[in-house]
Amino acid sequence: MIKILFISDNNEQIDKYDAILNKTSNEYYCISDEAIISDVINSGVPDIIIIDQAYKNLRNIHKLIKSYTDNTVVIFLINSSPVEKEILKYANAFITYDMPEDLINSTININLRMKNAIEMLSNSNKDLADSLYRLNALYSTSSQFAGTLDKEKLLRCMSEGMDRALSFSLNCTLSLCTETEPVLILDSLYELSEELISAIKLRTILNYNSIFDGAEPPFKIEIDKLKVVKHVKNTANRFTFNLFQYDNMFAPIKLADNIFGFVEIFKDGSFSSDDSTCFQTIAQQVALPLKNASLYQEIIEANVKLEKLERLKSEFISIVSHELRTPLTSIKNSLDILSSGKCFDMTESAEKFLAMASRNVQRLSGIINDLLDLSKIEAGKMEFKFAPTNINTVIDYVKTALSVVAKSKGIELVVDVLENIPDTIADSQRLEQVLTNLVSNAIKYTPEGKTIKISSKVVNGNDIKINDIFKDSISGLSGDYIQVSVKDEGIGIDPKDQLRAFDKFAQIENSLSRKVGGTGLGLPIAKQLLEAHKGAIWCDSELNKGSKFTFVIPLVRT
Repeated sequence: MIKILFISDNNEQIDKYDAILNKTSNEYYCISDEAIISDVINSGVPDIIIIDQAYKNLRNIHKLIKSYTDNTVVIFLINSSPVEKEILKYANAFITYDMPEDLINSTININLRMKNAIEMLSNSNKDLADSLYRLNALYSTSSQFAGTLDKEKLLRCMSEGMDRALSFSLNCTLSLCTETEPVLILDSLYELSEELISAIKLRTILNYNSIFDGAEPPFKIEIDKLKVVKHVKNTANRFTFNLFQYDNMFAPIKLADNIFGFVEIFKDGSFSSDDSTCFQTIAQQVALPLKNASLYQEIIEANVKLEKLERLKSEFISIVSHELRTPLTSIKNSLDILSSGKCFDMTESAEKFLAMASRNVQRLSGIINDLLDLSKIEAGKMEFKFAPTNINTVIDYVKTALSVVAKSKGIELVVDVLENIPDTIADSQRLEQVLTNLVSNAIKYTPEGKTIKISSKVVNGNDIKINDIFKDSISGLSGDYIQVSVKDEGIGIDPKDQLRAFDKFAQIENSLSRKVGGTGLGLPIAKQLLEAHKGAIWCDSELNKGSKFTFVIPLVRT
């Protein structure tokens, strides 16, 4: 129904407009008394006010209605007399004393339609502004979710996002993931009494049991033991039990079968369907970051356990190796004395068995030394004595030491070194250990009648070319390096196993590797010793055609 107010003290015009406007079902008032006009306007702003220009208190009426011009169509009824500009600027339309009835109705209807259109546009703009505000709040909240793996911060971001988007009075979040026991987090506009908090805790427990749909909940919550964390914006005011009459929304915080808690909010006002969508969206959005945070926490805890186990393992290896070394030394000395023939005359069989025992003692000693070196490296206790070192001297020493072993297997050991190669700053003993491991492995896996070649040269880090498997090994190399290679004609290594060859205790699985045995520590130790020299090691290999192991150390140590 349209509310129309006609203001005039002209009886002729009053009769005319009574006749025109009383024909409709509109709520029509024709008033000339200023006090009554004020009461009518204050009781409900009219949709249309028609003001007679000749009204005796026009200026007072103008002051009264100018504050309502945004919501009311003001039409002036004019005669031939001029109207003040200050009053005219509030007019939406004009009609004359002698205007026909159909034109009067048309003028009123046109202005009504215009008023309705403006109101619809205004409401649409308001709805659009509300939607944009919610979208911005959702975007901001999602960005905050992506920026942390802290569960408490994630729940804070959720609550703050809901507050920005929905302006709640109270947020009750039950967290099942931030501590070992459930925690009730209250974000409240006003202070809450202890009695009201007890009622909220009881409601929380009922809601908690309901989300498991009759199944056994992971926690049994007792009202007296439920921890409450409270955040209050305005402590000067206090909520009463009328809070439970507020409009409310509820949502579990879950991802598949993972339930992280739930959230319930109350508002002194009504939530719209858009509010509900926004609320459910935020509650769903926080579930995935909470899952990621839980997985991250599990990884951290697992890493701590693994580090502890690794430390205990290293300590165990170190202790066992030291304990084995003492009796092994005694056994070796005893075998040496027996082998010398000082105790009794040696028969051929005795010499054979003593030689076998000596070889196995030497092998066991090598294994123990490898274990001790590994434990020292991992504990950061390996000592290095860096000094000017010529790599060709190291190569000559290793060739001399292993030539007899190679010759016994029918393998030729050759060298191809760069003459006058520059010295570098290195621990020569550790480089001998690295090269001995590489050449020993080559001898182990190379069939009889083949050749092993040791070579050296100077290269620039930017010019080193290797296969993609080891590209990370040389990613940081720059400047000049001493390069040493050990190339054999042995069994080779499958590409999928080449990286694994540098893992601790790894052996490439084939019949020959099972036959030759070993701990699989030689290459991992070599890799870590070279990294201590700021160098790198890699290999190129092809099955049944041979392998080439290469390492580099900087020519100038920085």
